[in-house]
Amino acid sequence: MKPNIGIAPKDLKKSADILTSILSNEMILYVKTRKFHWNISGNSFMELHKLFEEQYGVLETIIDEVAERINQLGEKTIGTMTEFIGNSTLKEFPKMYPSQKEMLSELLENHEQVITEFRKYIPTFENENHDIGSADFITGLLEQHEKMSWILRRYLS
Repeated sequence: MKPNIGIAPKDLKKSADILTSILSNEMILYVKTRKFHWNISGNSFMELHKLFEEQYGVLETIIDEVAERINQLGEKTIGTMTEFIGNSTLKEFPKMYPSQKEMLSELLENHEQVITEFRKYIPTFENENHDIGSADFITGLLEQHEKMSWILRRYLS
């Protein structure tokens, strides 16, 4: 049964499509952060190991919330790595094992890309899709990514 929440079905679908891209980016960022957690070495090993663990924990919660938001709008949520890769704007680098600084830089760049995309999506949710709930939801996610970015940026300063 489709939701009857004052948003046209076509606008619900457009919001869900944007959220699918967001979900895909969150999943790519989660897997990348987890990979770096597993492969970090050198000075500050334990500190960065714990930082990455904390951040992938936050991302795991975000992933679940985004998936549920898609369902709330009446759409099915994708769930395979092939689908996530196909809907993501973030890039993966298989068989690459960067240095600590490169890991921090890559994660920072990815978070900043996600933040920039969120800033473009919020007016679309509000003005085109008439979906204030998703705009507010994404604003909250943006704040979480800003905090993770700030922490990563401090390591690189």
